[in-house]
Amino acid sequence: MIDYQSILNSIYNKVIQDKDKGQIATYIPELANVDKNSFGIHLQLISGETFSVGDSEKKFSIQSISKVLSLAFAMSKVGTDIWNRLDVEPSGNPFNHMSLLELEKGIPRNPFINSGAIVIADILVSLLDNPKEDFLTYVRDLTGDASIDYNYKVANSEKQTGFTNYAAANLLKSFDNLNNDVVDVLDFYFHQCSLEMSCEQLTKAFYVFANKGNCLFEKTRLTKSQAKRINAIMLTCGFYDEAGEFAFEVGLPGKSGVGGGIVALLPNKFIISVWSPGLNERGNSKLGMQALELFTTQTNQSIF
Repeated sequence: MIDYQSILNSIYNKVIQDKDKGQIATYIPELANVDKNSFGIHLQLISGETFSVGDSEKKFSIQSISKVLSLAFAMSKVGTDIWNRLDVEPSGNPFNHMSLLELEKGIPRNPFINSGAIVIADILVSLLDNPKEDFLTYVRDLTGDASIDYNYKVANSEKQTGFTNYAAANLLKSFDNLNNDVVDVLDFYFHQCSLEMSCEQLTKAFYVFANKGNCLFEKTRLTKSQAKRINAIMLTCGFYDEAGEFAFEVGLPGKSGVGGGIVALLPNKFIISVWSPGLNERGNSKLGMQALELFTTQTNQSIF
């Protein structure tokens, strides 16, 4: 038997001592107000046991981690048709670069770079009567937690400063890969990214990907094939131009966000979420990356 709690405690005590905790993402003004010293880990086993340490119940802006949830929601609605409008290849570029988008005629490399997530947002805006409310309901249903909500200050902050996203959406529109009004799509997208969750809530939301498409309450949300494919995209594209490094060091499918959160999973075994708002130079949580590398090394559990 693995003593998960002792391992989490030792990782926390080791990593928290690092004097260089990275840099907070101040380009979204509201995120600059977060305490850089916050650090939490939550682990959920598929068998039901849970383990936590640190600020695991403190909510934070999940940002790009939400892209996995919006992709899952869209795939559950339209199936394989989704791949007519975007690809599944790693970009090799930061999350907000647009050079490839123009070169490849408005087809985003994958659904986790900003342009790809904006296409997913467009799909949901077309499908849903009340996109923001319906997406929020979807996430609440996955977790069984009605307290999950958007941070409207963060959403507004992104709306006021997200010029690169406006540029990407307009470029998509110019290639006929955006069906709705740019303002409407980005309003949904900014709210989606502002979603606030704790490490504990994140592990519950991502249970569906570790459990062959069945959520925490054993309700089928995705087919086994869809869950497999989303895990594959998380492994190859979940960390932008640091995806290879994460696969090399950690060896799990996962997704990061500039709010400092990372969630990763081993199918049929566990889901683990970490949060430390200081980012490395690639935009991923500095302490979070360290903690997950230590976790898979000490437990000897990864997909490899």
